[in-house]
Amino acid sequence: MVDLKRQYLGLKAEIDGAVLKALEATQFILGPNVQKFEEEAAYYLGAKHAVALANGTEALHLAILACGIGPGDEVITTPFTFIATAEAISYVGAKPVFVDIHPDTFNIDASKIEEYIATHDASKIKAIIPVHLYGQAADMNPIMAIAKKYNLKVIEDCAQSFGGDYKGKMTGTFGEFGCFSFFPSKNLGCYGDGGMVTTNDSELAEKVKMLRNHGSKVRYYHSIIGYNSRLDEIQAAILRVKLKRMKSFNELRNKNAHLYSELFEGSGVIPPYEDGNGMHVYHQYTVKVKDRDRVIEALSKDGIASAIYYPVPLHQQDVYKNYYQGLVLPNTEKVSQEVLSLPIFPELTEEEIKTVVSAVLRTQG
Repeated sequence: MVDLKRQYLGLKAEIDGAVLKALEATQFILGPNVQKFEEEAAYYLGAKHAVALANGTEALHLAILACGIGPGDEVITTPFTFIATAEAISYVGAKPVFVDIHPDTFNIDASKIEEYIATHDASKIKAIIPVHLYGQAADMNPIMAIAKKYNLKVIEDCAQSFGGDYKGKMTGTFGEFGCFSFFPSKNLGCYGDGGMVTTNDSELAEKVKMLRNHGSKVRYYHSIIGYNSRLDEIQAAILRVKLKRMKSFNELRNKNAHLYSELFEGSGVIPPYEDGNGMHVYHQYTVKVKDRDRVIEALSKDGIASAIYYPVPLHQQDVYKNYYQGLVLPNTEKVSQEVLSLPIFPELTEEEIKTVVSAVLRTQG
């Protein structure tokens, strides 16, 4: 799905040098690379603050905690995402509320958010977590309008959208928090686990800094119950090297995705829908196909990877299904049976894309 070695070899000298320099400095916890990365990432995204964390799940968890959400509260989100989005809500004792997705973008449908609020006890609802799925921003203007109307927090799940924008404004800069993952396969990925929150609220930034470091501002003095959720210095050094190339990497992903879509034109394969609200940074290139199992088998025979993001919606997962019996989300349930993600990364060649397309089309006659 993504050739991490190919990218590493292209950056090897610079990454190796940055890692060796970090090792020689021996400041491994919250050292200068973490601080510099936070400053550079905040500047790149147009946020006032960035706080580097251990992983993307913790970014969501600590953001929710910092917003004061806890037991008895409800948080509206999408069922068509990785489970971390809902897990983080469950960690604090709140209830994930799943509403349906837009049938074209697969992002949360803003009209369904308001529909839920209008027909339930609004006093329990504290926040909305939109996910910018596959690298395309959710429709943030109506989401922010709903949040303002009902006095709700907005925590953006940007795990798949680093560098993507909505009407000229970067994802992660709309709500109280933007939450990012630097899992190795992400558009901006490190060589282990890593995460970050962005915020324009200085108090919230300080709260997350305390939460990530055992509830402490001053060493051995603890004001709140916190966690150990710090991005390590070596990963920060790697991320700083990659961040400088983020714009070109995302442009190459976008270019490769458009070539895929051009080659699929006129076939039965339905390419990703771009809503025109901003740059889709294509963390995944996800199509809808007929006879998905046959397509997967054909690709596998040719040595081509593919993946289903996501085969089981969250409200139907074993861990949650007993709490959501009777909940029917038709768009989500239909899409989960049709989608297939194909290889996408900046270094993918035109010839490789044509090979993938040819293998897919052989199954669609």
